[in-house]
Formats: sequence, C-alpha cells, structure tokens
Amino acid sequence: MKSSVKIIKRGKNEVLTEVQAGQDERAGAQSTREMVKTVKGWIAELHRRRQDEELATSAFRKMRVTLPLIVLFILCVGTESNCQQLRDAFRKVEQAVVIVRTEQKGLAPFPQQGMVSLNGLGSGVLISNDGKVLTATHLVQAADRTLVEFSSGELIPAHVTGSAFSADVAVLQLERNPVNVVAATLGDSDKVDVGDQIFVVGAPYGLSHTLTAGHVSGRHTLDKGSDNTTAVEFLQTDAAINSGNSGSPLFNLDGEVMGIVSNIMSRSGGSEGLAFAATSNTARRLLLEQKPFWSGIEGLLVDGDLARALNLPQPAGVLVQRVAEGSIAWRWGIQAGKLRANVEGEEFILGGDIILRVNGVPVEQSGSYDEIYASIGRLKPGDNLVISVFRQGQVVKLSIPTTQ
Repeated sequence: MKSSVKIIKRGKNEVLTEVQAGQDERAGAQSTREMVKTVKGWIAELHRRRQDEELATSAFRKMRVTLPLIVLFILCVGTESNCQQLRDAFRKVEQAVVIVRTEQKGLAPFPQQGMVSLNGLGSGVLISNDGKVLTATHLVQAADRTLVEFSSGELIPAHVTGSAFSADVAVLQLERNPVNVVAATLGDSDKVDVGDQIFVVGAPYGLSHTLTAGHVSGRHTLDKGSDNTTAVEFLQTDAAINSGNSGSPLFNLDGEVMGIVSNIMSRSGGSEGLAFAATSNTARRLLLEQKPFWSGIEGLLVDGDLARALNLPQPAGVLVQRVAEGSIAWRWGIQAGKLRANVEGEEFILGGDIILRVNGVPVEQSGSYDEIYASIGRLKPGDNLVISVFRQGQVVKLSIPTTQ
C-alpha cells in the first residue's frame, strides 16, 4: 500500500512540498509520529505567513488612505499660506490705489447738437510721497479736469504732467499730498515672468478697490520705431479686467507695482481673460527717467483713402478730436473738430486741425508719437516748439516757447 501526504502553498514564490511515507508498509510508529509533527509545523508556518501577509496588506491599505490625507493637508497649508500672502499684500497697497475721475467738454451724441460735459472714470496708483500717480493715457489725455479719490473718500485735484501713447500710461501730479497714505513701490518688472501670480486692484464699473487675481500669461514687446524711441513692453494677464479698470495697478505678491492696466481683448465687451498692462519699467523709462510731456490732444491717425479724401499734403496726419483746457495745445491754439461723422462704421469728429509734423518730425503711418516726444525732450529752456497743422486747406505753422 502506498500512502503520501502533499502540502502545497502557492504565493509570490510558488512552493510545492510533497512528503511520502514510503512504500514499505512496515514503516514504524516513530517515523509516522515524526512525519505528523513535521506536517503540523509546516501548517503552523503557513498560517503565520498568511497572518503576516494580511497585516502587511492592512497596513498598506491604511497607508494608501493616509498618504492622500497628508498630501491634502500639505496642499491646504500651502493654499492658506498663499491666501494669507495675498491678503497681506492687498492690505499693504490698498490705500495707494485710487479712483481717477475726469471731466471734459465734447460734442453731444447724435442727434443732439452742441457741446456737453462728459465724465470719465478709471483707476490709478500713488507711487511717490510727492504726489505722483500713474494711470492710463486714454483716460486723462484730453480731460479738462481730473480728480483723484482715495479710499478714505478724500478728493484731490490733479493735472497731467506726462503721457505716452504707445504704452497708454500717464503720470498725474496731485495738487496736495493725501493724509496718511503710504505710496506703493514701483517694482522691477523684469523680475516677473510668465506663470507668476499677480493681482489687480481697481474700480471696475465704479466698484472701488475691487481685487482680481490671476497670473502673468505672456510678455509682449512692441517694435521700436527708431533708435531714438524707447522699447514698450506689456504684460498679458488672465486676471479679470473690466470697464473702470483702466489705469489699475498690477501687483506681485510682495505688493510691488509690476504694470499699469491698458486694455482688454474682448468680443463681449467684458473680461475674457485677455488683458494687457504696460510694464512698470516701461512707465519708469518713459515718464520718470526722462522729461515728461503732455500735449492735451486727443487725436486720430488718418492715412490711406481718408488722408487723400481730406487732401492732406502728406500720407498721414493726426486729426485732432479734442483739446484739454489749460494744456500746451490749448495755449498753442490747436483747434478740435466740431462735426461728428461716420465712415465705414468708424465714428470720429471732423473739422479740426490735422497735425502734420512736430519739430520737423513728420507724422507717419506706423505712428511716430514716441519719436516726436523724444524730439520735444531734447529741447532746451527757451527753445521754440514748432508744430505744422493742416487747417482749412492750408499748412499753418505754430510756435510756442518751451518756458511756457
């Protein structure tokens, strides 16, 4: 009679164990007892290993649950830290952010006749303790009166001292310093990069000190018109920007001004995550490191068929739309248009002077504002500023001393 015992364990390393009692029926009782003892030992070892595997599996499962909790905790701590940093930065700069209110006279909308008072609203930021405020050029360029409103409700009159069309950034000078307001720091925009977190504070739709947060989405540099002009750079951001945000400061998380909001790209008229701000370094170079200039003229570049229709003696010129009271153009006697017109869906005002050249620098199709401003900056006290305009079919030269 043959008898055999087989113990089979299958696991990661499959083991097959076979014990045979032998073929001799005369195997002794001692041998049988030893075999049974050995088999019991193998069975006990098998149970012990299974228990160890179950414990290891349980620990692994707990670890799988615990690890995400640890990661989530770390993320929450990081988010809280980031939120705290944003709150601290906002509180640091909040008082330096202002509402810029403008008043100017303009043609009444069709079909009304005559002149009406037009009010504008935007944003700005105090950048110095002597009362300098940065804002957007298109907001204040032709304003007859400008008021700056602080978070306390204090209203301070201001006047434009310099503007740069290509960057759409302007600097205002307050008539007096605000009470207990600390100016924001104009930072180094070369240190900010795509992907960095930023925030914007302004007055969208008149809602003062509204914060929107986002990232730097891109950097864009305009081609220089010539070697005499300053390169103009814009930061693109996905932070929400709406009407009333023009001139709003764009801050990094340290509360430093990295840019001044210029415009948005939008089909709906509202924020679509494509907003642009002139960099702080562009504003510094154009308005603070060189002699600033403000003409007070709001104009429209005309060229091509329209220039020929207006009988211009050169390919392009600037059609004057409005002139701010008290500006150098107003003292020159530059005349604004008085006839509202619509050509191919574009509305503008006809009948005003058309600027042909300034200090011998002609107005060109590609735009030459910065080159013209550079020529003005090179004038010395007492030099005459000469401007040629096309008025009622004739070229007229106007001159005014720079001391005025």
